[in-house]
Amino acid sequence: MSEKTFRRSIMAVALAFTALFSVLVIPALMADPDIVGAFAAGFVNPYSSGYASDAIACWLILALWIAYEVKTVPIRVGAICLALGVVRGAAVGFAAYLLLRSNRVAEA
Repeated sequence: MSEKTFRRSIMAVALAFTALFSVLVIPALMADPDIVGAFAAGFVNPYSSGYASDAIACWLILALWIAYEVKTVPIRVGAICLALGVVRGAAVGFAAYLLLRSNRVAEA
């Protein structure tokens, strides 16, 4: 796979996830703006709990990766990627970091 195809694929998945997340979550959050309740709703049954736990673990791994690479591959906006991961989902934060990282590595 070429780098161009890789980058476009990462962006496409992040945008598709953002669209799906927006369609599924934003109307429900507007009807009931309880953010704590919205996070807790991810744990309503064993299946959703597994997926929610996976997403949280992925975000934590991303946070550790960014913290580890802060000195070796300095990307100043790593914290923004983590915030994106909290607000829009680990997939979007991870995709953003991957794209920014690939730009930084290409510059070196």
